[in-house]
Amino acid sequence: MNTPRQEMEARVAQAVAKLFSPVPSGPYVRPCPDPRHGDFQTNVALVQGKQSQTNPRELAEKLVETIAWNDIAKPPEIAGPGFINFQLKTEYIAQQIGRRWIDERLGIPVVEKPETLVIDYSAPNIAKEMHVGHLRSTILGDALARLYCFLGHKVIADNHIGDWGTGFGMILFGYKREGDPEKLKQDPFGHLETIYRKIQAKAKADESVREAAKRELVLLQQGDPKSRELWAQFLKYSLDALEQIYQRLGVHFDHTLGESFYNDLLPGVVNDLVRRGIARESEGAIAIFSEGKLPPKDDPFLVSDKESASGFRDNPLLIRKSDGGFNYAATDLATLRYRHEHFRAERVIYVVDGRQQMHFRQIFDAARRWGYDGMKLEHVWFGTILGPDKKPIKTRDGGDVKLKALLAEAEERAGKIIVEKRPELSNSEQASLARIVGLGALKYADLAQNRNLDYVFNWEKLLAFDGNTAPYLQNAYVRVRAIFRKAGEQTVKDAFLKVQALAKLEPSRPAIFLSERVELELGRKLLDFADSLLLAAGEYRPHYLCLYLFELATVFHKFYEACPVLIPDEAVRNSRLVLCDLTARTLAQGLNLLGINVVEQM
Repeated sequence: MNTPRQEMEARVAQAVAKLFSPVPSGPYVRPCPDPRHGDFQTNVALVQGKQSQTNPRELAEKLVETIAWNDIAKPPEIAGPGFINFQLKTEYIAQQIGRRWIDERLGIPVVEKPETLVIDYSAPNIAKEMHVGHLRSTILGDALARLYCFLGHKVIADNHIGDWGTGFGMILFGYKREGDPEKLKQDPFGHLETIYRKIQAKAKADESVREAAKRELVLLQQGDPKSRELWAQFLKYSLDALEQIYQRLGVHFDHTLGESFYNDLLPGVVNDLVRRGIARESEGAIAIFSEGKLPPKDDPFLVSDKESASGFRDNPLLIRKSDGGFNYAATDLATLRYRHEHFRAERVIYVVDGRQQMHFRQIFDAARRWGYDGMKLEHVWFGTILGPDKKPIKTRDGGDVKLKALLAEAEERAGKIIVEKRPELSNSEQASLARIVGLGALKYADLAQNRNLDYVFNWEKLLAFDGNTAPYLQNAYVRVRAIFRKAGEQTVKDAFLKVQALAKLEPSRPAIFLSERVELELGRKLLDFADSLLLAAGEYRPHYLCLYLFELATVFHKFYEACPVLIPDEAVRNSRLVLCDLTARTLAQGLNLLGINVVEQM
């Protein structure tokens, strides 16, 4: 089922192919910048006129004569120097509403060529409690996994946890000297983090401590029994705690293959890179350097250096250290190879913060040189969550905000609002509602941002029942459910059956009435769902979907105030019940793709 935009695009493209040679590249159609002038607009006449030195208005007139528009749009208008504006017919909008209403997928097409996608997200370090910095990767990755799965791709969600790095060497070094098994059992994260901070401080001041921690990591990588035993113990504590967080957030992974999983593959990876001439020895270490084929400013293995004669100096990717230990660059390359060979991944999406942009540019370039250029590799990066001071959010004592505490506070704050609004509910009902509203608000506040930007965290704003927030959207859904409860289950069921019967008996006659201005506005907005979802998935930006859902909820609230639903006129009542139902289902489906639930009452 094509969206109205796709349908108009196809018709304009067909006319362009008939009239112009060579055919200018598309896409040709976009939403009209000013809705008062139409639903869609094309500037192809201006583009072609400039290229062929022809009057664009004359070309626009020829296009209007050629485009097959009359069954879906009113007569197009030529505006300005040669823009063509299209306004969809009310009858066409009504028919499309009916088609989407009877479609379980609400008009969202399944992709013609599904891919096998690996989405790498969350990826916390073990032996440390998850903090607020892990929130964006976790919920952004989950939303992308949901989106791509819904569109028909085979999605493999992989949590590439950090269980093998330098930090772990510090923890092992510290625990072997100061660890307390009883404290570990009672408070594993607290005990291990205390040890880590203490050793980290010592390592900064004492080179010998830093070197000792590195040796511990090498021992672990080489299979030292005591180190492996402690590692397995710390890993179990960590995975149990992580699972509690993920269950609370409704986040699911198909695999949790941490850095340790690839340890035995690292020597072979490094040897292969050396054998192929991609990596080489340098001061006892093994690294990948520039191959000299890219312009220096575009080469991730070079950085600008004013003191260098060329203006640039080497920026190698280290894959094996001089002490024989491997770092996470080697692990990333081993992981990439594994995903290609075992998952048959056609695309890998890394949901990792913006500070790692250079690292992934190097990894992707190394992968291309290694022969994996047929696999699409994407770094979906994001900014930082800021506090009121516009700095990375911290606790009052300057520490990281623990994610567990943040989730608890979201539920607690939502709970206070629920108790005030719905005191008649039982404690368990209030707690259940508070969890859905609180966690949904927390997720939506993050996903509604352009992921590349930092944003200031604000509890009052994200839990507000007006504005671009999850509670505002959830409340629109609740309003529909309230209408249906008031109408009665049988009345709603009968209305739906009559609309379906009318559509089958007289397919050319719309069973949906859009006589009021706000009804027509709601109908138009409902037809935008697929385009917004496809845009969000195509650019890895769920905030486009959030914006659409907010606009839909806003139009629905206007409709709710202006157009009574349960009125005596049966045909109009049935039509409005369908509009309400399609709105509710669209909101529920959209929020579900963001990992957010709806509720029947608020």
